Amino acid sequence: MQNLFTRFIEDESGATAIEYGLIAALIAVGMIVGAQAVGTKVNAKFTDIGTKLDSASTNGAIQ
Repeated sequence: MQNLFTRFIEDESGATAIEYGLIAALIAVGMIVGAQAVGTKVNAKFTDIGTKLDSASTNGAIQ
């Protein structure tokens, strides 16, 4: 029983798994923040293009 308890105390595989989990969570958060920033810029660009197309069609530039 003493041997089993000693092995349990010295086992660090659970701590390693937690560290890898924290690293994966940090990477995921970074990816989400980056995707939101890019998505906002892409949305603004498409809105700008749509506005220019509407303006051009109103002015008769597009037939």
